Amino acid sequence: MNTSSTSPAPFTIQTTVGEMVAARPALSRLFEKLGIDFCCGGKKPLAELAAARGLDPATVLALIDAALAVTPGTDDINPATLSLTELADHIERTHHEYTKAELPRLVEMAERVARKHAWRDDRLKEVAETVSILAHEMFSHMAKEENVLFPIVRQLDSGAPDEFHCGSIANPIRQMEAEHEFAGRAVARLRELTDGFRPDENACNTHRALLGGLEEFESDLHRHVHKENNILFPRALDRAAGR
Repeated sequence: MNTSSTSPAPFTIQTTVGEMVAARPALSRLFEKLGIDFCCGGKKPLAELAAARGLDPATVLALIDAALAVTPGTDDINPATLSLTELADHIERTHHEYTKAELPRLVEMAERVARKHAWRDDRLKEVAETVSILAHEMFSHMAKEENVLFPIVRQLDSGAPDEFHCGSIANPIRQMEAEHEFAGRAVARLRELTDGFRPDENACNTHRALLGGLEEFESDLHRHVHKENNILFPRALDRAAGR
């Protein structure tokens, strides 16, 4: 099968999923449904990630074709069209503000559910611990981006040379990518501990709200990391290198 001849966009099974979502952000929804990691795994080709999920790459490519045919260009914003400054501003305004408001709520609910219901599901203790650790790491991570990395990005966008106290923009980017990997592992563990964020028949309303909030947070984190790992960071490195 010639997988490249039928796709409305120039995608093949060897195209990285990060490139796909950068070009067509609406595909993020399809990848989430299929369990394909387009943020931290964004540098890997579709063939590799599909196979890792036990999926036929050609079939996934056909699903991509269908998704693009139904919803071409319907996203509210295409981050690939923004300047570096605009993209950094968008990430702070959209994803950082959401995370700052949402994570304290999830921490409180997770602790409450664990206190009241861990007797029937001991995993709830680890859920609460993991959410608390994730919140601590995310707040530290966002502070470093807002106070160190994003100001460098904005300076680069204004034409200033890459001469900063940290030596090179590559250093903080490497650190941010490592922290993205940590957050991704934490969210994956939460999904595992909660049976895919699915409540059982005995779950109280707070427990159900917690699971719904965690699933929404996972979705936002995927988009957040994708915009940084696959769009902002590579473009900033290119700008710093004079490309």
